[in-house]
Amino acid sequence: MSIALKQVFNKDKTFRPKRKFEPGTQRFELHKRAQASLNSGVDLKAAVQLPNGEDQNDWVAVHVVDFFNRINLIYGTICEFCTERTCPVMSGGPKYEYRWQDDMKYKKPTALPAPQYMNLLMDWIEVQINNEDIFPTSVGVPFPKNFLQICKKILCRLFRVFVHVYIHHFDRIILMGAEAHVNTCYKHFYYFVTELNLIDRKELEPLSPRMCARLAHSICTLKVMFC
Repeated sequence: MSIALKQVFNKDKTFRPKRKFEPGTQRFELHKRAQASLNSGVDLKAAVQLPNGEDQNDWVAVHVVDFFNRINLIYGTICEFCTERTCPVMSGGPKYEYRWQDDMKYKKPTALPAPQYMNLLMDWIEVQINNEDIFPTSVGVPFPKNFLQICKKILCRLFRVFVHVYIHHFDRIILMGAEAHVNTCYKHFYYFVTELNLIDRKELEPLSPRMCARLAHSICTLKVMFC
């Protein structure tokens, strides 16, 4: 990352503390391997492919944590401009609204301002990735049987952060000169989730080329996306 981008994406603007991998663990080695591939300029489509002989759950766990850290950082750069006044609804343009549900406080899909949705989302993800029963860090401890389902839900919700940032705050990203970095992060995310079929194609519609081209002129009825 260039010096200019490091000044934009600084630790003071991180929306949530980063989750790190313990040195010496298999996931730490996978994380270093994935980062080395990205930094070497390897084609992103090739970089997301499961390495030979590696466990898919480990590969997914590494990327879920990495995407959480990076998307958290991206949202942190614009969160002061994402307020209840500017973004009274968590949405992705005129067609998509995202409602929050966590089966605890919000047992039914609930319309919320974008910043409140983001806070709940990041809190919810932190709880998942810090839960040793879901993301075990000890050698030999297996992943739960529903691990991939949990990760699919996390990634689906993280995608919605991209949707909101691109459609409602990308002008701010451009002013910061950070659009190339954000675009690369999104491409990496997109190639990963499509390579391993981790997000339903319908969920990816808001940032499809066709939808982006039509978005500015769209007067479609709002489509509510639950939980």
